[in-house]
Amino acid sequence: MTNLSYIQQHDKAWLTFLEQIDRVSPFLEDLKEHIDILRRPKRVLIVDVPIVMDDGSIRHFEGYRVQHSLTRGPGKGGIRYHPNVDLNEVMALSAWMTIKTAVLNLPFGGAKGGVRVDPKSLSPRELERLTRRYTSEIAHIIGPQKDIPAPDVGTNQNVMGWIMDTYSSGQGHTVTGVVTGKPVHLGGSLGRIKATGRGVYITGCAIAKKINLPILGAKIAVQGLGNVGGEAARLFQEAGAIITSIQDHTGTIHHPEGIDIPKLLDYLQHAAGVAGFEGAQVISNDDFWTTDMDIFIPAALEGQITVERAQNIKAKLILEGANGPTYIEADDILTQRNIIVVPDVVCNSGGVTVSYFEWVQDMASFFWSEEEINQRLDKLMVQVVDDVWNMANQHLCSLRTAAYILACRRILTARKERGVFPG
Repeated sequence: MTNLSYIQQHDKAWLTFLEQIDRVSPFLEDLKEHIDILRRPKRVLIVDVPIVMDDGSIRHFEGYRVQHSLTRGPGKGGIRYHPNVDLNEVMALSAWMTIKTAVLNLPFGGAKGGVRVDPKSLSPRELERLTRRYTSEIAHIIGPQKDIPAPDVGTNQNVMGWIMDTYSSGQGHTVTGVVTGKPVHLGGSLGRIKATGRGVYITGCAIAKKINLPILGAKIAVQGLGNVGGEAARLFQEAGAIITSIQDHTGTIHHPEGIDIPKLLDYLQHAAGVAGFEGAQVISNDDFWTTDMDIFIPAALEGQITVERAQNIKAKLILEGANGPTYIEADDILTQRNIIVVPDVVCNSGGVTVSYFEWVQDMASFFWSEEEINQRLDKLMVQVVDDVWNMANQHLCSLRTAAYILACRRILTARKERGVFPG
């Protein structure tokens, strides 16, 4: 993907969210008078992040933290390190987090952060310096009762540990609840790393059951084999599905009888991507979109399902493991073709759900077993699928529109009942 196409996707991200809000407006009745609050982020912070490089030079990076809505509780959302991070993208991601936490009925609002940097170009010490300086620049607007960051593209549990330590140093005591997705021995939760992928699997199975699509023998294509796509693929394969095609930034591989996911995940521990894996055939990236599949899991970056791809894709069910992978126009085509899409705000919400569990555990200083975490996660994910499915049947609309109806009603009801200060 060229930098230009990546930036163009970001330019559309915020516009996509605004159009999603416009589409749900007719279903909100008297709450429509409050809908403008969703079209405007509550707070936008742009910061300069200067760091001393290993060679002694000083470089400056641009960082962001956007709090889209704090109506239902503190902000919640990841921090992304990527060379093409921009404000448009971060605004859209924060807004989708607002919807996601509301559809799950978690006591959070939506937020997102990022730094425009290629983390792979930094040494470990430079990455730590960047993280600590960025944390110091946004420290006044984050906190366990204000805004709770988490890992995202280009960040991980180690980065969260540095954020927690830097923030705690400024407070004079350890504040484990300032971030989620931390190492377990720093107050992190068991099951957090695999939670998003598990959520994709649980919601996928729940919807497949409703549309009479057997998981046993189902052909599945996956785009992106990181924490999300990898765990979802592993769980579906264990349930008897056949993972036939996988695409990542290095290329596309295909095997009609199924790719051995455990072997591939082991291979990726030491390889740059899937393209060199010997247990499958390399095919072109374009051919990936027309392979035989029953279920498609986009688990990479936003803006992957274009109009052309939506016209040709053969899946019966699409599980959005990534944020914003489907363009609005493409979404309409999928609906016309009777392809069921489980939207990102439902499908990939396992991560924020276990982040909520982590936050609760940190606040109480009482921790649960991984089995307890998974039981709570599975129960909540099945419930949200039922809620959204019933809403879609009630209004004869797509699952995405149904999710937005449910979420926007909760957000705007809370806003209405809080009132506007000063009155």
